[in-house]
Amino acid sequence: MEKLVYKIVSKSRNRWMVTLMVIFAMIGAVMMLPSKMVKAKMLPGKSANTFTIYIDTATNASMQETKRVTTCVVNYMKHEKEVLNMNLYLGQGAPLDYAGLVKGSAFKQLKNQAEIVINLSDKHHRDEPSYMMVHRIRPEIQALCGEIVPHTSIRFTEMPSGPPTLATIVIELFGEDNRLLRHTISRVAELLSATKGLVDVDIMQDDLYTKFNVVVNKEKIIRSGLSVDQVNQITYLAFKGTEVAVKNTHNQQDQIPIFLRLSKETRTLEYDSANALKAKLSSLKLMNRQGMMIPLSEVVKVEGIRSSPSIFRKNLKNYVAVTAECDLVSQVYPLLDARDKILKELSDEFTITKVEGMSTYMFDLNLLDKSTGEQMLLRWDGEMKVSLDTFRDLGAAFIAALILMFLLIVLYYKSFALSAIVLLGSFLSIIGVIIGHWITDKLQLALLDTHFFLTATSLIGFISLMGISARSSLLLIDFTKSLIENGMEKQRAIALATATRAKPILLTAVAIILGSLLLATDPIFGGLGVALIFGSMAATLVSLFFIPVLMANTKAL
Repeated sequence: MEKLVYKIVSKSRNRWMVTLMVIFAMIGAVMMLPSKMVKAKMLPGKSANTFTIYIDTATNASMQETKRVTTCVVNYMKHEKEVLNMNLYLGQGAPLDYAGLVKGSAFKQLKNQAEIVINLSDKHHRDEPSYMMVHRIRPEIQALCGEIVPHTSIRFTEMPSGPPTLATIVIELFGEDNRLLRHTISRVAELLSATKGLVDVDIMQDDLYTKFNVVVNKEKIIRSGLSVDQVNQITYLAFKGTEVAVKNTHNQQDQIPIFLRLSKETRTLEYDSANALKAKLSSLKLMNRQGMMIPLSEVVKVEGIRSSPSIFRKNLKNYVAVTAECDLVSQVYPLLDARDKILKELSDEFTITKVEGMSTYMFDLNLLDKSTGEQMLLRWDGEMKVSLDTFRDLGAAFIAALILMFLLIVLYYKSFALSAIVLLGSFLSIIGVIIGHWITDKLQLALLDTHFFLTATSLIGFISLMGISARSSLLLIDFTKSLIENGMEKQRAIALATATRAKPILLTAVAIILGSLLLATDPIFGGLGVALIFGSMAATLVSLFFIPVLMANTKAL
């Protein structure tokens, strides 16, 4: 080892060869990120023992229509051998879980809403992870059950690995003109649906539909010898139901009301139209004072009016939102593709400008309607924003760690050059971190057909390596300085110090690698384990071969 290191540091050509190898390795590793050879994500998917299916039919759908969709989904899931049982919640949300706290499950109480909780066998006893099952059955269920009732949305919600969000990708559109908001968000939803990797696209707003009001004509009622009370009573009796009598019993102190209404088949309209309602009203007859039977349709008028959708507000501004989930891909790349499509496709109606600044809202867009001059703000939210915030904070922590280490080493050595050597050697461990993720991704893709992502835990592992790598460099520099002070020639001192400290440096690296093997198999902290394992390998090679080259080139020793 001493001869090899001395051969490298004693000749200028050898030093340049090692330096160029490190530079090319660094450039190659970093270029793996923009070339998508290594993909970044906030947190990977994890296999769980349960997931939830959210079902939203049309805003004006009945409970029976929603039940038809849920029955279709339940019948499909019965054929999955790994499903232990299912819980169906019709017209309400399921009991709150980790994801439901943010997704608004507690507020569901409408006829067009339902949730199905799917409980699976233990994840350690089945071959297929829950996220792979969802990936497989999602398109089949949506194709089979999504068209039973128009405007049906079927979404699959898995337990998140990290902090829960409303959705992986959320686009919020702020503006004053509600009609323009509705039109624009529909176009955005179409673009998201056409983006590869995005599924479960859903617009968070009420559907527009026609509803019919039965208006009483008091003049006709009086002329027909009827009363308004008669008309109200038979209308409620037919469709809603009403109390017609009471029953007395010895077992009950209060009177028991007798509730009467038409059967479900009788009160159900064959078609969703004004004529169908008029035909139903014609079959209901009232007896006037002269004993004549008067059809109800003669004394009322049917008016079709447009529904009044809910208006959502956030930060005192009107807004609509569209949500989407990612199917076994990182949210970063579909977001960039969707943003490019929005910039291109919406430019026919809007003048689009990017929001200035490098904050977490740097992907946001300002939209100016070319015909009306209305302004809107398109803002990205969801897990994407959490990812940006997390990587921003981790980047700030990394920079803070570098500055603090640099200042401490400057105080210790009274030399900026030696401090720079230590920091550079520590930073180069990122070569191993990125290459390690690329290798692991190829292995996991071959074995499990899923990608292995560079995650937030991977960055935590890289930051942790900074201190370990710096320790090895400090040992070499201290030992080399002591040898030089004792009269040894500089290159020989560097070679002897490296050879002497090689064993403890290698033993430290082996200990880190062995200790991180179990972490590498964890679905959440796997990135941390891989970063520590391959980062330690790279840091060891840098400490034993590149740090001596830097030491030989500096005059601070």
